[in-house]
Order: sequence, then C-alpha cells, then structure tokens
Amino acid sequence: MKLFRVGSTAFACVLLLSACQQGEDVGDDQAEEDETPPIPVETGVPVRGDIFATYTGTAPIEAFAEADVIAKVDGEVRELHVEEGDMVNKNQILATLDGDRLRLELSESQARLKKMQRDYQRNQELQEKGLISEGDFEKIQYDLEALEASFNLASLELDYTQIRAPIAGVVSERYLKLGNTIKTGEPVFRVTSFDPLVAYMHVPEREFRQIGAGQPVHIEIDALTGAPVIASVTRVSPVVDPDTGTFKITIELSGADHGIKPGMFGRMNIVYDKHENVLQVPRSAIIETASDISVFVVEDEIGIRKTVETGFNGNGMVEITSGLRDGENVIIVGHVGLKNGANVVVVNSPEGDAQ
Repeated sequence: MKLFRVGSTAFACVLLLSACQQGEDVGDDQAEEDETPPIPVETGVPVRGDIFATYTGTAPIEAFAEADVIAKVDGEVRELHVEEGDMVNKNQILATLDGDRLRLELSESQARLKKMQRDYQRNQELQEKGLISEGDFEKIQYDLEALEASFNLASLELDYTQIRAPIAGVVSERYLKLGNTIKTGEPVFRVTSFDPLVAYMHVPEREFRQIGAGQPVHIEIDALTGAPVIASVTRVSPVVDPDTGTFKITIELSGADHGIKPGMFGRMNIVYDKHENVLQVPRSAIIETASDISVFVVEDEIGIRKTVETGFNGNGMVEITSGLRDGENVIIVGHVGLKNGANVVVVNSPEGDAQ
C-alpha cells in the first residue's frame, strides 16, 4: 500500500509538471502571434477619368506609294541630277541619257513630215480644181497622218532620254552609275512617298463588329521617342479570310510630320469605345483568381479583401464597375500573399491618386 501511494504521488507530480509546460508553450505561441509585425504596404486612392477600349496589334510601316523608275529607251547615262535621300517632285528629271541617235531620227522624221506637208498643200489646191481624184487625195492625207505619228513617236523617244520621277517622294534607291549603258525596261531608281504611310493589320474575325473606318489609332514606335503617333483606320475589308479567320484593315498616317520611315515596326492601339469619368485603379492592385477578381483596401490598419467587377483597361489602369468606392485606400504594392484581416502598415502617403 505504501508503494502504491508513492507511485500515485509521483504520477500526479508528472502530470502537474506537464500541464505547467503546456501552459507555458501556449503562452509563448500567443505572445508570438501578438508580436507579429504588421505587413508594410503601399496604397493609393482610386481616380476618375475616361478610359478606352482598344484592340492592340503590331505591324510594319509601309509606303502607300512607291515606284521603280524604268528606263524607256536604251542609252548611256550622261548626267545624274539626284542622289539617294533627295526629295523630288512628280516629273522631275532624275538622270539624262545620251540621245544622239534619237535626235538624228527625229530630224529625219521632221524633214519627211515637212516635205509631205508641202505636197499635201499642193494636192489640196489641185483637188479643189478637180485635177486629181478623191482617192488619190485621200491617200496623201493618210501618208501625212502616218508621218505626223512617226514624228510624234520620235519626239517622245527623245524625251524619254530625260528620266523623270513618276511620283513625288524621296529617292530611296539608285541603281545606275554615271557612264552606264542601260537597256529599255531596266530599273534605274526607286522613289518612295512618305506621305501617307500605311500599316496593314490582320485582325481576328471576333473583332469584326468592333473595328470600323475612322476610328483613332495610337501608334507606338520603338525607334522613336515621345508621345504615340495619332492615326486612323481608313479601310476595313468587308470579307474574312477563311484560311486565317482574319480580316484586313488599313491604317493611314503622315510620316513627314513625325520622322517615321517605311520599314519601322509599330504597336497599333485601335480605340473602338470609351467610358467617361469612371473609377479606375492601377492594374497592379488587381488580384485575379479562377473564381473572382478582387482588391485589398486598408481599414483601421487592417487589410480587407473586396471582390470587384472590372470593365475596360488601358495605359496600366483598370475600370472598376462595382465593389469599390471613391476615396478608399487601395493596396497597390504588398498584397501578394496577404491574408484577409491581416495587420498592415502603410509606408507611403495615400493622398492623391492611385498612380
């Protein structure tokens, strides 16, 4: 019996000691939770303003008008009047070929024409007097018209020794050199017009009802700095390509005013709708999951998660259609991994806008 009492007493002591240790552990855990520091965040106040619905795509910039200048007669290059990079007007002389043979042919044709003109005048007087038949006189008329055509052709071919620009623009390429002998049909220059420039985009058919002629386009070009270039949609193809499921649109812009050159690559933002004076937050504030879209706001140093509905987005901002009010402090930095109801500390001034 004494042995049992000793054992019972020892067992009671062990239980008491264990309970004390557990109480200390619980107290330590509670102290750790109480001492957890608040999570630093940055906040901003939502802003109101206009926001646009856009379709974004990329396309190279091209010249709307570009022409290879072709030699229309054979000849040796005697003079070069322009160089690559020179601006030229339509019909401006670019180069001159030798025209010695053609000048001789023109002189010969002119001499035959003058002789026939004198013969025609004499025979006209005889015909009026009835001294030659009507058939003979008509033959002389036909011969005169044929010589006039030959003379005009010789004049035209001589004029072709002056190689002219078919369009106004800039000389983008020169294929010939001084002293070269060129053949008929050989390209000698390329002239490119910088105004207007165009970009052709192939847009998915689901956007067919959204895109229309006249809509503004904001073009961002990596090679240029500054604000986006404003252009417009000028043409929309009325058909959808069945092979690609896309339709073609044409965007037209002026390159002369912005330093844009053909071959540059542009990011096209086509504006097809606009919401005015709507509530907006930065895209960085938005939390998207498979089930909802939400943001965190700060209330009494507590991070509160709120489900929201969104509308248009653009320029780094997202339209909030419901779930958020003006003036709320929205967490824009530090919400990743943040739990609803967690203690937070704002490390910036939320005054002003959410940007």
